[in-house]
Amino acid sequence: MAGGVRKRSSVSTSPLWGKLQTLWQEKHLILFKTEYTLLVVSVLWFLEIGINVWVIQKVAYTEIDWKAYMDEVEGVINGTYDYTQLKGDTGPLVYPAGFVYIFTALYYITSHGVNIRLGQYIFAVLYLITLLLVFRIYHRTKKVPPYVFFFVCCASYRIHSIFVLRLFNDPVAMMLLFAAVNLFMDGYWTLGCGIYSLAVSVKMNVLLFAPGLLFLLLSEFGLIRTIPKLSLCAGIQLFLGLPFLMENPVGYLSRAFDLGRQFIFKWTVNWRFLPEWLFLNRYFHLLLLAAHLLTLLLFALRRWKRPGESIFELLKEPDKRKIPAQKNTVDQIVLILFTSNFIGMCFSRSLHYQFYVWYFHTLPYLLWSGGVKKLAHLLRVLILGLIELSWNTYPSTNSSSTALHVCHLVILLCLWLAPPLTPALSETQEQMPAKDKRH
Repeated sequence: MAGGVRKRSSVSTSPLWGKLQTLWQEKHLILFKTEYTLLVVSVLWFLEIGINVWVIQKVAYTEIDWKAYMDEVEGVINGTYDYTQLKGDTGPLVYPAGFVYIFTALYYITSHGVNIRLGQYIFAVLYLITLLLVFRIYHRTKKVPPYVFFFVCCASYRIHSIFVLRLFNDPVAMMLLFAAVNLFMDGYWTLGCGIYSLAVSVKMNVLLFAPGLLFLLLSEFGLIRTIPKLSLCAGIQLFLGLPFLMENPVGYLSRAFDLGRQFIFKWTVNWRFLPEWLFLNRYFHLLLLAAHLLTLLLFALRRWKRPGESIFELLKEPDKRKIPAQKNTVDQIVLILFTSNFIGMCFSRSLHYQFYVWYFHTLPYLLWSGGVKKLAHLLRVLILGLIELSWNTYPSTNSSSTALHVCHLVILLCLWLAPPLTPALSETQEQMPAKDKRH
């Protein structure tokens, strides 16, 4: 009898049993308490495996750019290294060299691009890896209630379409970008910069994160120690582009990094309410660029840097600054990078449907980081829903484009009104060796 009592006592006091009891008692809070983020995202991730298989098997694949990608890399395989001579069905090759190498590998894996179904499953794997990287960011920051992650994955038709029904190169670039963000969170800045540069080599949109990354590097290391990391980024671009630079350097740079490329009005998601002549007007483009740079500058001066610290202090080495330097927290790293990218999206000359993946996974973090307390959970979810609706309206309309800009403006204002993040060390960073944190 006594033995039986001891057995029940040992079970009831085991840590696992205690956690299960707590979980059962708080079952109604699982979707609302951030400490259950890992549990919820784990369930959703496994659910996503089935969703992606179902989408691939049941929803018709739509050819848009895949054949053009294959034609472009086939030209390189056949010995053409002059970028001005490389093109596909949809036009000339306009992506950097990293794109060529990755899609050359896909060209061979998919039997010269013919085995579309295999390509879809490869992109499904990329999608699942991207989700793991994104979920790890949210698990570390614990900003967003778990129920929101249903909207981050299962509920977005457009994102599944971009990955497994269209096979665009944008998801490849963003997967590498989120891998870099995870490395930055863990303090591996040099390796993170290398992966970041690889992401840029797939598609230039990743440069929208560059202003935020530069600010963080200067904050962490000062100008002198930032230069080698920037040199690494540039060196990777030079190394990857070397065969094309040797053949026609002007042709490669003008095609792969064409910042002035003209967009087609019929595909715009964000400027449909404008007349086409204004959409194509170069002065309008310059106005957007000026607004973009001014907004970045304002955020850097007023929201990102520490109160009372001169922006020029960031150029000095951390131990030589007037105000003692403190490491950026995980929240600061993520918020600055995501905000930098979001500002670029707000003032983009044009957004096409596949560009949704450029900021989709960052939106919940930005919304729940805002400083407007009256912006209730329901209103935040409504904003996510309106953005999703805008991106799923095809062709875009005056109303969908206007709604998208209104949602962007609300998020931007909330970010501006957010209280400054404290520069204290995060719990995870405190446990890391100093050499890792400054690597």
